[in-house]
Amino acid sequence: MTTAAAEALDDILDSIEHAPADRAHLLRELLGEGPCRQLGIYPIPAGFKLSVVVPVFNERDWVTELLRRVDAVPIPKEIIAVDDGSTDGTREILAKLELAMPDLRVVLHATNQGKGAALRTGFAHATGDAVLVQDADLEYDPAEYPRLLQPIIEGRADVVYGSRFIGESHRVLYFWHSIANRVLTTISNMVTNLNLTDMETCYKVFRREVLKGVRLKSDRFGFEPEITAKISRRGRRWRIFEIPISYSGRTYEEGKKIGLKDAFSALWCIFRFWLFD
Repeated sequence: MTTAAAEALDDILDSIEHAPADRAHLLRELLGEGPCRQLGIYPIPAGFKLSVVVPVFNERDWVTELLRRVDAVPIPKEIIAVDDGSTDGTREILAKLELAMPDLRVVLHATNQGKGAALRTGFAHATGDAVLVQDADLEYDPAEYPRLLQPIIEGRADVVYGSRFIGESHRVLYFWHSIANRVLTTISNMVTNLNLTDMETCYKVFRREVLKGVRLKSDRFGFEPEITAKISRRGRRWRIFEIPISYSGRTYEEGKKIGLKDAFSALWCIFRFWLFD
């Protein structure tokens, strides 16, 4: 069945006023499981709840649209936005959004502590069956949540990484960033004995039980190598999958924050958390 035909079927089901999750189940019955997978239609089981943790720091230009897109994903969810000491008006925007979005909860840090610290706070508030990390810009597309969740929902994975390097579209940007990413991923794989293609990806999804068993320490961007090292130590227990994702990276003029200093910090964290818990 063509994409146009599938869209026509979805329009028909829309007119029946089913909830989005019900429409996915109906399409699966009409088309079959295989075609639905190819079209990116993944039913979410009844009773499932997703926790989306969003660390936020000085993102007034992006945070409204990002949270709108997260809220629009047809999955039962809670959105936990942790403002990490923003000083550009982001806090005031989040306060208004919290009143308008029933699924949004805003948690405030008094001072800027870093992405890792914000994620620890968010994880502590998460109550969903799965926990997903979402940056507060528009580099990653929340519409890809259903595909990222499927290995966990189907009982095939405990952790899912969304990889920017295995087949999906991406914005063409900084060459040396991509080289640094691949180098860090390779070194991480050498010490963890994993075969990831994108250790530094934002999109990481965990069954909540996984995070309960991990004590995180990194305050800044060291979260990525730290969590990778710590879940790899439980390799016989935690099953890790990679799913291809699209990526629309932003420039420094558009607000990108990670830099060369963070790359060296990540390298140190790879060895630190390989040798010490």
